[in-house]
Amino acid sequence: MPRKEIDLVSLKNRYGIVGTDPAFEEALRMAVRVAPTDFPVLIIGETGAGKENIARIIHDYSDRRRNAYLTIDCGSTPEGTIESELFGHKKGSFTDAVADRVGLFESANGGTLFLDELGNMPLKVQVRLLRVLETGTYVRVGDSEERHTDVRVVAATNADLMAMMQNGRFRPDLYYRLNTITIYLPSLRERRGDIYPLFVRFAQETAERYKIERISLTEEAEKLLENFPWPGNVRQLKNFAEKLSFMEVERNVTAEVMQKYLDMENRPVHPVTLYSAGSDERQQYNQESLLQQVQKLQVEVANLKQIVYELIIHSHNVAKPQEGYTSSLRREQPLQLPSPEDVTPVRVVESEPVDVTHEEVAADDESLASQERRAIIAALKKHEGSRKNTAKELGISERTLYRKIKDYGLENK
Repeated sequence: MPRKEIDLVSLKNRYGIVGTDPAFEEALRMAVRVAPTDFPVLIIGETGAGKENIARIIHDYSDRRRNAYLTIDCGSTPEGTIESELFGHKKGSFTDAVADRVGLFESANGGTLFLDELGNMPLKVQVRLLRVLETGTYVRVGDSEERHTDVRVVAATNADLMAMMQNGRFRPDLYYRLNTITIYLPSLRERRGDIYPLFVRFAQETAERYKIERISLTEEAEKLLENFPWPGNVRQLKNFAEKLSFMEVERNVTAEVMQKYLDMENRPVHPVTLYSAGSDERQQYNQESLLQQVQKLQVEVANLKQIVYELIIHSHNVAKPQEGYTSSLRREQPLQLPSPEDVTPVRVVESEPVDVTHEEVAADDESLASQERRAIIAALKKHEGSRKNTAKELGISERTLYRKIKDYGLENK
């Protein structure tokens, strides 16, 4: 009996997949074709290419679709716990084993287990995985009882397993066992015709989610987008579309603007160099980190002084400064870092209660208001009456500045 032709349109709509590249569509067809079998499947493709979608399709189109579909990222799971995650453990088998634990192979019995980033799996765990694939049996960590499971394994990797075998970092017998069915998922730069349609999809989804106008591209900007290598593939393109939708004011992006954002995407990151002992980059990182902490402390001290001042006023039932003064200070001043000379170290000591008179607080209130009034007059004079620039220098909104000008009677100054 000839095979029934796969309805790719329905398949793509079901999983929100965009793309008409022939190699990409062949990967989709193969996923549906192998789904009814129990063969292990190895999906090969770069990070962010969408390998998890292929694994999900295999499960959903199989006879196991009504049973569990579980996943584990072998790259992010610590080496010391991945064995327990997969096979479970017995109480007391190691320090933190305070109770028996069921592993994924037991939980996924009758279903599918997706092993993402397979190339990061430790060698000793590879041995145990091979045994499950060949016999369907496993033993929990710290136990001697042999258990059975019926799990369909789908694995994915972006690593060169052939090179890893030559270096002794991946078992050849496991590779050939998993390599019964191999699905290759092309990278985004190999399917350039799908880049712009994917961008449009992501931009549209972002616009609908956040109720903003969808961003569009000029013809030249579209060409730049399609010619970019996209090392992070679909995942990177999605993040890029979301960032561009929010960051760019103009909704029709030109080639010049597009190039600016693509240059930002292309900036190299050297985490090893950054944290390497004695490197200039590490010293710079430490200095910047320390500066951020000092600035944060300055803001917190300034806010603490403001809170103490308000508590004094509240405890003596003294009229507060003019309306909007303290509220605007608390809302806007954290963004305007105080200068070192304005920040007084806070020292808590045991002492007798201080008797603060109404006249002292009122005088302090008047002094603060006078200082603020003089600061506004000076800034207005400096910027020749420009309220926009004055508000920017003072670190407050224009609306707050208008209210203060009216409160202080500065409309005609």
